Amino acid sequence: MDPKVDEYIEKQNSPQKELCRILRDIILNTFPSIKEEMKWGVPNYGNKFYIVALKAHVNLGFSIKGLTTEEINLFEGTGKTMRHLKVRSKDDIDEDKIKKLLIMVNERS
Repeated sequence: MDPKVDEYIEKQNSPQKELCRILRDIILNTFPSIKEEMKWGVPNYGNKFYIVALKAHVNLGFSIKGLTTEEINLFEGTGKTMRHLKVRSKDDIDEDKIKKLLIMVNERS
């Protein structure tokens, strides 16, 4: 775990701080050896995933490299290389669904 990521998460307001912690744990539990670093000012995981705390929610971002159009449509946003899931509360976190998406993206990219 990168101490700079700890700093990023700790300076967030609630509920974003707690949401970031949960999402980080899901990523690290799914991929225990993934490289965690600060990149582009936000926590980045293996250049395939990111977490960014915003004013009203947290985005969990995914690389869409190698995904089909149908798979890309599982995410929000219009980015050409990354898309995301918006997490506004703990109720938005479906750990099984997120793990499946993480694994799918990791296998395809």
